[in-house]
Amino acid sequence: MSSPESSQRRQENVGARWRAVLRVDGLEQLRLILHLLRWVVLGAVVGVLAGLSSAAFLQSLTWATKLRVEHGWMLFLLPAAGLVVGLAYHYIGGSSGDGNSLIIDEIHDPSAWVPKRMAPLVFVGTVITHLFGGSAGREGTAIQMSGSLTDAFSRLVRLDPDDRRLMLIAALAGGFGAVFGVPIAGCVFGLEVQAVGRMRYDALVPALSASLVGDLVVRAVGVKHALQPQLGDIHLTAELALKVALAGLAFGLASIAFSELTHGIKRAFGSFVGWPPARPMIGGLGVIGLVALVGNRDYLGLSLPLITKATAGGAGIIGAAFALKLLFTAVTLGAGFPGGEVTPLFVIGATLGVTMGRLLGVPIPVMAAIGFVAVFAGAANTPLACTVMGVELFGGGGVALFAIACVVSYIFSSHRSIYGTQRIDSPKGPAGLIDGHHPAMTINHLVHRRRR
Repeated sequence: MSSPESSQRRQENVGARWRAVLRVDGLEQLRLILHLLRWVVLGAVVGVLAGLSSAAFLQSLTWATKLRVEHGWMLFLLPAAGLVVGLAYHYIGGSSGDGNSLIIDEIHDPSAWVPKRMAPLVFVGTVITHLFGGSAGREGTAIQMSGSLTDAFSRLVRLDPDDRRLMLIAALAGGFGAVFGVPIAGCVFGLEVQAVGRMRYDALVPALSASLVGDLVVRAVGVKHALQPQLGDIHLTAELALKVALAGLAFGLASIAFSELTHGIKRAFGSFVGWPPARPMIGGLGVIGLVALVGNRDYLGLSLPLITKATAGGAGIIGAAFALKLLFTAVTLGAGFPGGEVTPLFVIGATLGVTMGRLLGVPIPVMAAIGFVAVFAGAANTPLACTVMGVELFGGGGVALFAIACVVSYIFSSHRSIYGTQRIDSPKGPAGLIDGHHPAMTINHLVHRRRR
């Protein structure tokens, strides 16, 4: 018979073996739960701010677009509207004029608070842009409002720089997810957009919380997003994949053209027009001139009817529609009108998809949906977010095609971006492709190097 002491030792050995297998640390799990809850709550706060501001903005854009369409003469006031917006940004805007790039820069190096006045300035300025006929989008405004309001909250509760950085990433996610109704893509966008070739997983919880809550808030107050046609199941073949890859090359080149032309016009205005408020005024005259040359107003504002036509089969879409929308938007934004780039990029991609579908013999609704997300993937260096967006908007049947086009567009857009302060963490090509590359190098640094 075994003694009580030996029996106790056997029980202790059994307990030790189970602890070795399970390795459960109760205190560690408790700390993780508290960490999770803290960032779910903080992310939800960001989502509420992003959702409410985006909902108000979307409603205002609907009103502005309706009023402009009903009163065509308002286009001729665009130069005066540009002067008003230019004066506001020049004399009271401060660093607010740096827009999305300022928020991304603060994520890299949180050294100065995002101005509180950024939110009302970009809200009113973008509504004015659309009211009088400028060609611009929504994402930039939603992100800037979300970033400005979020940073004001971070200042109020005295978050430290590391926490503030995560809150700004959540603001990117919340603003994007709320304004487009794509909460999962919004989360991935926030994690992916600050740097080329790197995801910020430390912000995963607040980014997901902010994007989900932001989208729920927009829907809860009754603002509805336009529904896109579902592609259904698509049989993937080698031939179809090759055609989509070829189209991805065209989408990447279109994103280069957009980035280069927009930034080039901005530099030209900076060089030849010394007084900043005059730049959007002259840009307004340029838009009016383009309308006179084209002979219609299809490329003003968001141009959402072009997306509807493209994804419905392309009837009425001319082959050069993508180039015209690109030109109208580059003049508007390059001149200094506030607004986003993303919706115009959706339009450019969808209409270019119509052209590529005709050339390659791919069903036009399919190629228009692919172009919708792929041009933006190249322009923003966010292939994963755009692939997810394609699934959220058009259904999962085309996921492989979205991924192929977005990745090819991302690679062939090279090291360019609509967001100049994106850091190049991992170059897109072989080692040595960028001389003197280091992880803190930004797109702007590379642009300045190219111009020497």
